Amino acid sequence: MWTAPIWAGIVLFYFFHALHLEDPYEEVIAGPLWAPQQVEMSLFYFYAFAYAITCGLAVWEGGRLRRDGVWGLTPGRSRVRVAAHTLAPVVGAGWLVLVLPVVMRLVETRLVPTPQALMPLLMGMGVVVAWAVLGCALGHVTPRLISAPLSAVLVYYLISKTGQVEPVWLRHVSGTADTSLAFGEQYRPLTLLVPFLFTAAVAAAVAVWWLPASRAVLRGARAGAAVAAVVVMVLCADTASGWGYGNGPVSAGHASARCAGTTPRVCVADAGGAEDRINQVREEIVRSLTTLRQAGVQVAVPTTVSDSLLTGRHTNPSSRSAWWLPLSQQAGKNGPGMVGVRYAVLLTAVQYPCAFPPSIQPGRSVNWIVNHDAAMLWAATLIDADEPYLAWRRGEYGASFQNPREVLAKVQERAGSAAKLAPKQQSLWFQEEQQKACRLMQEATA
Repeated sequence: MWTAPIWAGIVLFYFFHALHLEDPYEEVIAGPLWAPQQVEMSLFYFYAFAYAITCGLAVWEGGRLRRDGVWGLTPGRSRVRVAAHTLAPVVGAGWLVLVLPVVMRLVETRLVPTPQALMPLLMGMGVVVAWAVLGCALGHVTPRLISAPLSAVLVYYLISKTGQVEPVWLRHVSGTADTSLAFGEQYRPLTLLVPFLFTAAVAAAVAVWWLPASRAVLRGARAGAAVAAVVVMVLCADTASGWGYGNGPVSAGHASARCAGTTPRVCVADAGGAEDRINQVREEIVRSLTTLRQAGVQVAVPTTVSDSLLTGRHTNPSSRSAWWLPLSQQAGKNGPGMVGVRYAVLLTAVQYPCAFPPSIQPGRSVNWIVNHDAAMLWAATLIDADEPYLAWRRGEYGASFQNPREVLAKVQERAGSAAKLAPKQQSLWFQEEQQKACRLMQEATA
């Protein structure tokens, strides 16, 4: 209890400062809100603190048992039971360092966690128990006044710095969930089992020393436990060595969706931030497609338009019949609104008979850029998506051209002149502009 102000202060400081440093409260509750992701984010800063505090307190309690000569008393209870009773408050403190920020985050976001969402928390609580055992053992062989604070500092440094060193597997076995979760993702069991087993194997081998048995039996049990611990640690390290930085096994597609309409059937992520605007989102998509088709732009109406937020970190490419657009990102409270939805429709619906690079390539001919962008700007103006398109191209020009203003002015001039033509002539101009852009692109790459 006398350490509670320390670790409780750490929890409160990091929760209200670090967790909201980049994402203010208003942005957090605006979505997207996915319980496993929020639990993972709330634990990120606290794993190292929980293990360090647990180890330091366990060293102190282990040293107290040695000072009081408890092991030398007539055994009324087994050493394992005595250690468990002594370490219960220590483990409770370590658990609270992990549980408190999770509870506070769930209350803040009003999310109800699923059992799968709480798996990172349960993994951390298991590792806390392991560090309590290791700390208690250390307290029996070292002076607690020195080793208790020193071990807490060393454990914190060990856990927090493994993400900055080689080899990569160290960060995956340190006891933290190194891999961040995207919306709709969950950890695969192996991602959380590896760090738990790595530390628990060592703790189990140490706990064998406290078993009530004869010396001969203990000698064999200790040797077997040590060998087993080494084998488990090697297997964990070998498994994690195949994972990259922040790339432990996860599974995606677990978030539910809310859909509306048919042809196209529009689906957005529940709790993605735009689920209450799904009908308006679909109306904007339908209106944009209808406007483009009426203006002579050859646009195939997709069967489904799905929210790319549902796919996690790996976005599915759009096809002719199935589009994947950032609907929640655009239409959510943190996004630009319906203009963002129209802009996403523009980039997916307007197709050219040839392929263009996704960005301006330095050192390569860009004679096609004016015709290509003028045609796109004309189409964007039709559906009121010209502002985000111009903002994007303005940034591209500024990074690639010495005369970005002149290029932008030329693009706007051509698009503006086309908008003054008769409707049929505008459609013809658009097709000719596309063909010319493709011809210049082919000449540049010939």
